[in-house]
Amino acid sequence: MTPVRELSSLRRAHDAEMERIHGWPESSPWIRRAVAALPRDRFAPDRLWQWDGHAYVPVDRDIDPGQWAGLVYGSLYEAAVTQVIGGLATSSLSCESVVADMLDCLDVRPGHRVLELGTGTGRNAALLAHRAGPGRVVSIETDPGLAEHARQRLKKTGADVHVVVGDGAQGRPRAEPFEPFDRVISTYAVDTVPWAWVEQTRPGGRIVTPWGHLGLVSLTVAGDGNSARGHVQGLAQFMPARGSSGGPEGDFSRVRAGRKPQHEHHARLDLSPLHADWHLRFALRVLLPDVHIAGSTDDDGTSVWLNDSTSSWAAFYAQDDGGVLVCEGGPRRLAGEVRKAWDWWTAAGEPALYDWGMTVTPERQWMWVGEESVVAPVLTAGAEPVGE
Repeated sequence: MTPVRELSSLRRAHDAEMERIHGWPESSPWIRRAVAALPRDRFAPDRLWQWDGHAYVPVDRDIDPGQWAGLVYGSLYEAAVTQVIGGLATSSLSCESVVADMLDCLDVRPGHRVLELGTGTGRNAALLAHRAGPGRVVSIETDPGLAEHARQRLKKTGADVHVVVGDGAQGRPRAEPFEPFDRVISTYAVDTVPWAWVEQTRPGGRIVTPWGHLGLVSLTVAGDGNSARGHVQGLAQFMPARGSSGGPEGDFSRVRAGRKPQHEHHARLDLSPLHADWHLRFALRVLLPDVHIAGSTDDDGTSVWLNDSTSSWAAFYAQDDGGVLVCEGGPRRLAGEVRKAWDWWTAAGEPALYDWGMTVTPERQWMWVGEESVVAPVLTAGAEPVGE
């Protein structure tokens, strides 16, 4: 099969798989048409990166076109890594399922002015322009090299998008003419929604962004422009803003750095929800925003690792007798903090991911459950050890 025919076949298979999992939003049929007109391979760079279990290794299109194409059209739930700096993935071609979800949440209409934060490959900006129209999309990219490559790809595909080098947290660069945007979308995860995004969105306009490395939040700007609020719309694991620390799992090995535990004891505790229940995981992200959680399951059961990215860590090691060995180090007792947050979530009725909402004002932002009736506390350090 020739490379062109292989790519065509992979495109069709990708589309069919999205249809099988009901990934094409029924309320936004334009998304499927735009994806067909602007396929992923036209925006993927000639070098992609694949994790080999230890590090990212390059996959070049001219050396191994089959493997390259497989990364472009791999899992519907995994991004194709397009840039690696210092051993860390810093840009990617987002997975199709999340792209479709985010565009559906954004509810772009023809003629809307759209601000995108994080141009990356330019593919998402092209999809936005396909819907909003030529000259209606402004995209901000902090990396000049990525911005230039995106401009080239956008030009080749005929997408009329204005790509600007700048800090996405500031929104529209000051040098650009100001007119409020109807829609604002971020393609990277933030922990705090920049107020600039709200200021630059018209009253009644919408902001969609991945939040906290786990949730996809859709906010509507109030009529007076003094706040924005909305609900979590689903899971979305995106890279953080360039220069911010942490990721979905943080860096347990670096924080522990081979140090022996300062505290160690045994407990009887089912850890599987900490690893597999995303509703609980999201609640913990809200309640303990600086605690990163990772886990795995083997024949002994589920083990979980915690760290705060700075000085404290904890590990729950599954034992063959069904128990758990709890080890902790650093000034905080993270195992106890997680147990305290878990108890709060249980007492609140185990709210699902979609029960959470966010409100943003110039001074602060906060998460709530239901119709803002339950404000989630940010729990403090100093919880009692778990299971002793």
